Amino acid sequence: MTSSELQPRQDGAEALRLLADGELTLEGRLVDASNATLRGVVALGEVTAHCVYKPVRGERPLWDFPDGTLAGREVAAYLVSRATGWDLVPPTVLRDGPFGPGSCQLWIDEPADAEPLVGFVPAESVPPRWFPIAAARDDDGAAYALAHADDPRLARLAVLDAVINNADRKGGHVLVGADDRIYGVDHGVSFHVEEKLRTVLWGWAGRLLPADAVEMLDALVGPLAGALGEELAEHLTLGEVAAVAARVERLRDTGRFPLPPEEWPAMPWPPM
Repeated sequence: MTSSELQPRQDGAEALRLLADGELTLEGRLVDASNATLRGVVALGEVTAHCVYKPVRGERPLWDFPDGTLAGREVAAYLVSRATGWDLVPPTVLRDGPFGPGSCQLWIDEPADAEPLVGFVPAESVPPRWFPIAAARDDDGAAYALAHADDPRLARLAVLDAVINNADRKGGHVLVGADDRIYGVDHGVSFHVEEKLRTVLWGWAGRLLPADAVEMLDALVGPLAGALGEELAEHLTLGEVAAVAARVERLRDTGRFPLPPEEWPAMPWPPM
């Protein structure tokens, strides 16, 4: 079986076993990543899949996140995503590897003909049902808009980001899988107790949450106070787990997508 055959949603339990227990062989490094991010292959019996391995020792120190915690935050994002039932984050585990403990996430292949949902488009021709988020110019002075589609799959990802307090939702962190599902990746700087939501998905800011998001948030309350909260506490501080529950309550109370912050940059850099 190849990674293209192993669908994260259909084979989630199998993927977790493979990621956790499979033999990990590295293929190379993603050189654009700010932290050590290595592509590899995991193999268990006859099953193999590509993966992304991020060793803790390869994490750059950050001024606002404790050292050595980003890998655990990647796993925590997967746990919350799984609990929503939306499965927006590929299966992710914490395991030992060639460079020590780190996160190991199923690699998502994007088909060559996948339609992008986020990007820079000419300012005068933003596609219908797309939200322009920010203005930009290229080196020749041509005007562009950073924009994203008004797509319910993206709206779900925006809600998940609000729940986990994602400080780095770049456009390049949104993938369209072979099954036409979208996936969010790179959640190492999430779950801070202070408000740090930084994203390119501001198109719904202040709008009412969709009905399915309201239902999801309602359903998340119980697990956060129980089994999910206990799982998250293996990777986050108790204060960070409590902050997740507080953000869920706030979203339920307002019933709206959050607004861009005034005291914190609203978008990551670079945005893509």
